[in-house]
Amino acid sequence: MSRRFTMVQGAVLAVFLAMPGTGCLSHGSGSGGKGEAMIDVREFGVTRDGAPVQVFTLRNRAGAMARVTGYGAMLTELHVPDRQGRLADVVLGFEDLESYLKGHPFFGNTTGRYANRIAGARFTLDGVTYTLAANNGPNHIHGGRSALDKQNWEGAPVDSPDGVAVRFTHRSPDGAEGYPGNLDLAVTYTLTHDNALRIDYEARTDRPTVINLTNHSYFNLKGAGEGDVLDHVLKLYADHYTPADEGLIPTGEIRSVAGTPLDFRQPMAIGARWDQLPERLKGYDHNFVLNDWARGRLVEAGELYDPGSGRVMRVRTTEPGMQVYSAIHLRGIVGKQGRTYGPAGGLCLETQHFPDSPNKPEFPSTVLRPGDTFRSTTIYAFSVR
Repeated sequence: MSRRFTMVQGAVLAVFLAMPGTGCLSHGSGSGGKGEAMIDVREFGVTRDGAPVQVFTLRNRAGAMARVTGYGAMLTELHVPDRQGRLADVVLGFEDLESYLKGHPFFGNTTGRYANRIAGARFTLDGVTYTLAANNGPNHIHGGRSALDKQNWEGAPVDSPDGVAVRFTHRSPDGAEGYPGNLDLAVTYTLTHDNALRIDYEARTDRPTVINLTNHSYFNLKGAGEGDVLDHVLKLYADHYTPADEGLIPTGEIRSVAGTPLDFRQPMAIGARWDQLPERLKGYDHNFVLNDWARGRLVEAGELYDPGSGRVMRVRTTEPGMQVYSAIHLRGIVGKQGRTYGPAGGLCLETQHFPDSPNKPEFPSTVLRPGDTFRSTTIYAFSVR
């Protein structure tokens, strides 16, 4: 049994479609044309312990399409038009669950409980020191070895006045990867009718804890596997960044981008200052401090433009920072349609609180306490130029 959900006057209408012998719904180009908004759901495979994994295909009225799966609450595909109206998938990833299960560099997944790094894989909260998984040398990164990106979330379509949406939920148990508190999480993906992908995060805890969630999609506005992004033009709404040591742990300083290869206040090709970057990095992997941030308010974070296709991606967020990562560690990964992803094959724009904030009281707090609700929103809006 498979399901198709069609949007009818702002409500989600479920139509059950039996397809004997397949157990899945066909999701090719004929499953939803321009002008009809719908959600298809099918089986994506099973986890190593035999649990079924679903994948949801979202189509908006403009014909754009996104695919999201419960494994890692992950974005696997995002098809948006170029200036000629031709669709292309602009995020890196795989076509099958098995490839994700074998391990991957966080393609498109929900990252946490704490995205980015925590120094020494430990932090102290209310006088108690918590030891986390050390999975990045001596440090902790992206929530640990068996973090949110490796969990099978529950998913279901939800009503949205702006487009088509799927909500994923998961409980991370007390002590998972060393973090305190049972953490109840929800991530909602909405593909709006004006070609934006909105991601809303919520979380609640029963013990004081820390939290920092992001989406780790690798964007290539030419199309996934269509070469590197060094000619993409990037603009950042960030006058400052957080300098880091060799382990990419912030020093605590907030420094101006002026006179550095991190100055994207005016639009600049990503590769324009490539040779000015430290040899140890061989690319960008930096946290930028967003201008005009105030907790709970959407601010401009950046804009990415591909001159060849004309695609533009505008990023807005409620987060105070954004990690710009130029895929410097991609090496010969074979992805969708058999295409190979290499260094600079995509660009991650990871909206976030700052790395190592639990150990840096001068940074915006990432503490979540019982009775409070963590909320965060990031919008990737697509247009053409």
